[in-house]
Amino acid sequence: MTADVHEDAQDGDGPVAVVTGASEGIGLAVARRLARDGYRVAMVARPSPKLDAAAAQVGPAAFPVGCDVTRSAETERAMAAVMRATDDQWVSAFQVKVFGALRMMRAAWPHLVAARGSVVNIGGIGARTPRDAFAMTGPLSAALLAFTKVFADRGITDGVRVNAVNPGAVLTPRTVAMLTARAEADGCTLDETVAGMVRRDHVTRLGTPEDVAGVVAFLLSPDGEWLQGAVIDVDGGRTKGL
Repeated sequence: MTADVHEDAQDGDGPVAVVTGASEGIGLAVARRLARDGYRVAMVARPSPKLDAAAAQVGPAAFPVGCDVTRSAETERAMAAVMRATDDQWVSAFQVKVFGALRMMRAAWPHLVAARGSVVNIGGIGARTPRDAFAMTGPLSAALLAFTKVFADRGITDGVRVNAVNPGAVLTPRTVAMLTARAEADGCTLDETVAGMVRRDHVTRLGTPEDVAGVVAFLLSPDGEWLQGAVIDVDGGRTKGL
């Protein structure tokens, strides 16, 4: 059995798939494929070293859930464990993306005021266009942008510039690895997979880390001095709304 239980992100954070019989055979093959396609995979089978080894083999996107599916109480406990793991990842993601940035800005603020410094937060286009593919990253980025606006308002008085950048699909090493695995599974080249993604998303091209860095550098430079509380989408035209 394979079930997609929760759409929560993209770019490798992916929806959660529950795969039973996952310690070997077809179940293990399905788990491998879904992990390559960007899912986080709950690999369900009777508890055994074989299950743990299979999850380690699939990689960091997978986690083992020991369960005897012939017992109702066991299956209920297993699904509860899957949902707890999902919830824990939401909390962890908020701690890093939102509260991490908030803590850093709060700690740096006296120094930024003294130096008349500048902050650029990195959000994501899911904040602009909430949908199921951005179910986790969208709210995270939206919260970060809200804090950006709050600190930008305070920065007017304190002499600190605060702005944000929303990247679209960027060819980071993590994204390249995911697309390479997808290309191998589909029997095509990486370039063909990227071209298909460009057509599907109707964008000029996928971005590079340097594309984002260039906009950050502009916001920090004297040329960006009049920008305060600005949120700039760097996404090749992916965001269609105003």
